[in-house]
Amino acid sequence: MAVMREFTLDIPCGRIAGLRTGSAGAPRVLALHGWLDNAASFVPLSAHLQGIELVAPDLPGHGRSAHRAAGADYSFAATLHDVLDIADALGWQQFQLLGHSMGAGIASLVAAASPERVSRLVAIEALGALPEDPARTVQRMRDAVAATRALPGKRLRVFPSIETAVRARMQVNGLSEPVARLLVERGVRPVHDGQEPGGFEWSSDQRLTLPTMTRMTEPQVRDLIAGIECPTRVIYADPPQPYLPEPLRSQHSALLPRGEQRVIRGSHHLHMEDPATVAAEIGDFLTR
Repeated sequence: MAVMREFTLDIPCGRIAGLRTGSAGAPRVLALHGWLDNAASFVPLSAHLQGIELVAPDLPGHGRSAHRAAGADYSFAATLHDVLDIADALGWQQFQLLGHSMGAGIASLVAAASPERVSRLVAIEALGALPEDPARTVQRMRDAVAATRALPGKRLRVFPSIETAVRARMQVNGLSEPVARLLVERGVRPVHDGQEPGGFEWSSDQRLTLPTMTRMTEPQVRDLIAGIECPTRVIYADPPQPYLPEPLRSQHSALLPRGEQRVIRGSHHLHMEDPATVAAEIGDFLTR
């Protein structure tokens, strides 16, 4: 597959930037990245996927895309509509979804809510949504409100160089240097102090770091997953993430009416760290 190229388009929430590759007329695949990642998340994998038109947007508030308006938040429901707006702007009535982590969760919602538009789904390291214990409803709301009210008083961390930002991302997520650099170079912006550069800061919207006000309960998550009608392939890393342990994640995959699960030894960003193996597990699933 050719090198991914930049694109921009406008949707109701603002300007969307991203990366794309492939030829018009090939199966259409919309790739959704994870939380605080960006479109560069799919650069390594794109080199191993053949015969598709791949479009990877920076989701709102991420990478080089617009932030939401003042007073808005980053709910999954809002992002679901962003994904459909992006597909509309591309002129795609029907398409396939490829998602990683948060992007796989959002893709799950889109597939369940708009089955007439999503023909296939590849979900990497997430499926559906993270469930919440109903007994934590009030505490979650209180935490979210407190964090939101405190946000205006916080300042973004400034890095003296791209290299220091790369090292910070490597430490936080356990990423290799090349993988971290891909995400960081698309995920920072220069800080200017007068006329001189003053380092770099994350370009992502600070509101993305706020706790979610409400989450689905486990029965709601199960109903959501059972409502994904399209053929679905779920790819997980081994060992599992602490927030989605076994056997829960396999139980969730088993709820898919037309789904299958694959497990690969690796880390959470396995699609970037070991793209050839992940691409082999995807196989011809997106080109059928």
